[in-house]
Amino acid sequence: MATIQNPILTGFNPDPSICRAGEDYYIAVSTFEWFPGVGIYHSKDLKNWRLVSRPLNRLSQLNMMGNPDSGGIWAPALSYSDGKFWLIYTDVKVTDGRWKDCHNYLVTCDTIDGEWSEPIHMNSSGFDPSLFHDDDGKKYFVNMVWDHRITNHSFYGIVLQEYSVEQEKLVGEKKVIFKGTDVMLTEAPHLYKLNGYYYLLTAEGGTKYDHQSTIARSKDLWGSYEVHPENPLITSMPYPRNPLQKAGHSSIVQTHTDEWFLVHLTGRPLPRDGQPLLDPRGFCPLGRETAIQRLEWRNDWPYVVGGNQPSVEVEGPAIEEVVWEEDYPEKDDFDSATLNLNFQTLRIPLGEDTVSLKDNPGHLRLYGKESLTSKFTQAYVARRWQHFNFTAETRVAFKPETFQQSAGLVNYYNTQNWTSLQVSWHEEKGRILELMTCDNFTFDQPLVGNEIVVPDEVEYVYLRVEVKTNTYQYSYSFDGDKWETIPVVFESYKLSDDYIQGGGFFTGAFVGMQCQDTSGEHKHADFDYFVYKPRNA
Repeated sequence: MATIQNPILTGFNPDPSICRAGEDYYIAVSTFEWFPGVGIYHSKDLKNWRLVSRPLNRLSQLNMMGNPDSGGIWAPALSYSDGKFWLIYTDVKVTDGRWKDCHNYLVTCDTIDGEWSEPIHMNSSGFDPSLFHDDDGKKYFVNMVWDHRITNHSFYGIVLQEYSVEQEKLVGEKKVIFKGTDVMLTEAPHLYKLNGYYYLLTAEGGTKYDHQSTIARSKDLWGSYEVHPENPLITSMPYPRNPLQKAGHSSIVQTHTDEWFLVHLTGRPLPRDGQPLLDPRGFCPLGRETAIQRLEWRNDWPYVVGGNQPSVEVEGPAIEEVVWEEDYPEKDDFDSATLNLNFQTLRIPLGEDTVSLKDNPGHLRLYGKESLTSKFTQAYVARRWQHFNFTAETRVAFKPETFQQSAGLVNYYNTQNWTSLQVSWHEEKGRILELMTCDNFTFDQPLVGNEIVVPDEVEYVYLRVEVKTNTYQYSYSFDGDKWETIPVVFESYKLSDDYIQGGGFFTGAFVGMQCQDTSGEHKHADFDYFVYKPRNA
């Protein structure tokens, strides 16, 4: 039995939904406004995982143009039944104010990495839906219900309704089967059946430091449900010194070796020497990650082995270890016909008029589009931060003719929080390198008056960012050998859920390549390669 180190999916990989198909294990995670929607990881041993599918990759399945920051795909639910995979997901259109406008859909596929079906609209009454396949062949749909009324708590309860495969719609009565505990904010329902009991697993307490997983059971699918005598099933709230914080939003799997595991969301705060432990508890620029715990059963109740807080090391199942090749090359030379699955864009797929691997072979060509503050069409291709310490690097050929054209390296949380090192143009200086920053929608250009002039004979400018746990810095080179560090230090915590104004943000830090042209001339930039290289702290 191999020892598993948590988290198993590092960086922004929240709301894990685990399922087994034979001797293969899959976890689906939320992607929010990033496209393609949903990430699905594959493992043979619950320890080693690789990204194998992004099922929602067509506009007909998912169009998030104009969606708010942290809208889009919330908490997908993956299951395997009747010889195929079933994926339930929410597209959240409105997050501010009293309403959560969201639409719930079902897509299916015979293979995990095949072409997934066109979506079937299920309902729009709330988020975090999932599909339960009962042993009599019937299927049931559960989701939390959103209550916009001023006098009521927004989380109304968990609603159950039958789904008809033949009619491709929900049928029969709707019933609220669980109102949650006094912790409230009851969401993320998953149903399981074992030994004559139906088990309803939910998340409560919100997805910050008070998060937890609550479990209840009933002999009758429609309830009533009794809560676990030692609830919550897992939480980090009473354990502020546990390195795995925010534990909650979980799902359960029984292995083919008849062992039980729980996967759950977690966050790892940055170290904060000399600062108070509890308030605030910290900042997690890697976003909400996925961890795994071993379960045991007593009196027909599941318990997390070692107590109801997460463990960093877990004894794996009695399965031989299967190690994959890396799912992302340290250096991507853009020599293949398609982008690596770890790269994503914002809200919509970018057509070949915006992103091309063909127009200049061996390069990623980006045609300049809208600014980094746009919720519509940005020419930005990025990947999640997955380590506290790493280097990202690219080299770009770009010939701007106006200050409205820029291209370069961007570290991004959302439209209101990012920094960039970009090649642009200045009336007196010609081609320049400049920094642009956006901090909770306050803008700055730290190099104003000291912009770095790009020599005329230089075609490619090399750009690099070094992230060192709590801080990061940009550097540049005109020949690839001699590097100059720009003496402006940025703080990693400002690219975290916990920093963003008002809270209620759910993603994580990204790093990538961007080209913008607000003149509307679609000036292009050619990126020759992209490096993402983890470093030991």
